[in-house]
Amino acid sequence: MEIQLKQPSTRLVSIDALRGFDMLMICGADAFFRSFEGKTSWAWVDALAFQFEHPEWVGFTFYDFIFPLFLFVAGVSTPFSLGKAKAENMPKKEIYRKAFWRMMILIGLGVLDKNAPFPFFDWEKIRLGSVLGRIGIAGFVTVFLFLNFNTQKRLIIAGSILFLYYAAIFLIPVPGFRAGNLSFEGNLVGWFDRTFLPGRLLQGQFDELGILTTFPAICLTIFGAHAGEILRKAGVSENQKLKELILTGLIFIAIALIWNLHFPIFKRMWTSSFIMLTSGMAFLSLGLFYGIIDILKIKKWSFFFVVIGMNSLTIYMIYRFVNFRYTSRLLFEGLYKPLGENWMPVMESLGALALVWLFLYFLYRKKIFFKV
Repeated sequence: MEIQLKQPSTRLVSIDALRGFDMLMICGADAFFRSFEGKTSWAWVDALAFQFEHPEWVGFTFYDFIFPLFLFVAGVSTPFSLGKAKAENMPKKEIYRKAFWRMMILIGLGVLDKNAPFPFFDWEKIRLGSVLGRIGIAGFVTVFLFLNFNTQKRLIIAGSILFLYYAAIFLIPVPGFRAGNLSFEGNLVGWFDRTFLPGRLLQGQFDELGILTTFPAICLTIFGAHAGEILRKAGVSENQKLKELILTGLIFIAIALIWNLHFPIFKRMWTSSFIMLTSGMAFLSLGLFYGIIDILKIKKWSFFFVVIGMNSLTIYMIYRFVNFRYTSRLLFEGLYKPLGENWMPVMESLGALALVWLFLYFLYRKKIFFKV
């Protein structure tokens, strides 16, 4: 792990802002919005709170988009970081080495994150699948593909992965079930992990961060790298880049909705239609941030998100091990207690969100940035 004591190289503000927006949804904003459920008589408030809950199985909410968006943004950064490495004449071997160790560190941190307190004396209870591990694996694969294949071939590889995943689900039968079974008990993904993945699975007989779902998830980072290429194109106007991002996003969403007719959109199995939908949404989100921040130059509002985006790994790990809600209650309960017990979870979440941001702002002002 590396600590930067100076501002990183100048790059598009929209990428850091979008990453910050995404991390905010994971580390504070999700709990804040969920806490509004049942607090008012307005149906739209409860509907908004519901969007920050994952469906139990089949279904899709806005919260399902958050992790895929992070994988996508990780891919967006790839052409920029590799472009810099190539400009410095860094050998491929060195790039591979750095990408490999980044992957291994993220896998290690992910295992720590998903198993704290760590079961040192009961290894069978260790969960190997993790958010950070998936980011590390997807990043390494994307770096390898980016260095060895052109844009068209990378997109073909991603499309082939999604199609093969789709074919495997519907053609390979699970013992006791027919091929194409998408139930919790009878799907191929769960059976594969129960059979080949050591340790604890998230839901006993299924883990959405297991082996097979890693393959379609990698495609999000590959598509993100394509978006990064669009933004790095030389001799192309900003408006043309924006149009390409939007058009690509709309095409992906259209494919997802058609695919959904046979292979439903849902996150638990990281279905191919889910990957296409969230990739399309990510292209549109990046286009929105890029258009407002980097084309229209309306940047002041984005500072709030940039502060978070510059230290995304830091806040992900800190939020796991530091109870900001508890600190919020100790510091601010005297202020919001008169609102009544019903509103205390809302204000507690808001206070925690403020503390998270102030901590990151302190690091930002000190020009301290943790990265792998």
